[in-house]
Amino acid sequence: MTTALTDFDKRLLNLLQGNLPVCPRPFARLGEQLGTSEEYVLERLTQLKREGYLRRIGTFFNSERLGYRGTLIALEVDEALLPDVARAVNRYAGATHNYEREGQYNLWFTLLTPNPAAEERILAEVGALPGVKGAMSLKANRRYKINVQFKLA
Repeated sequence: MTTALTDFDKRLLNLLQGNLPVCPRPFARLGEQLGTSEEYVLERLTQLKREGYLRRIGTFFNSERLGYRGTLIALEVDEALLPDVARAVNRYAGATHNYEREGQYNLWFTLLTPNPAAEERILAEVGALPGVKGAMSLKANRRYKINVQFKLA
């Protein structure tokens, strides 16, 4: 059962979106900022993840500089199997920004891989999933970085 976000949860999530401290104990530092303990911060984050409010906590890095290549993938997926395909895509470490869209190509995600062979293998596996009817790999000609933050009142 999903519970409503508390004021504390909203303050915590607001901080996480752009102010996660880079230090040996970032959740202790968040606890200090929020007037609570590291343990309570971790407990709330665990619960928020369990309830689906939080998918992951991670960092952004310059993937190209680290030797990775990225592509935007558009999938045409049978509506009845869309949740199953989305879950399968989410299991790949390099899959991010997985979201449903209206239209023929109704599931989109970005994929970061260390080399062309890994990209080809993952795309072949995803393309063979039950319900996947088509796929497009859309390579970027230019990089745009958009910082989206959801301010919770």
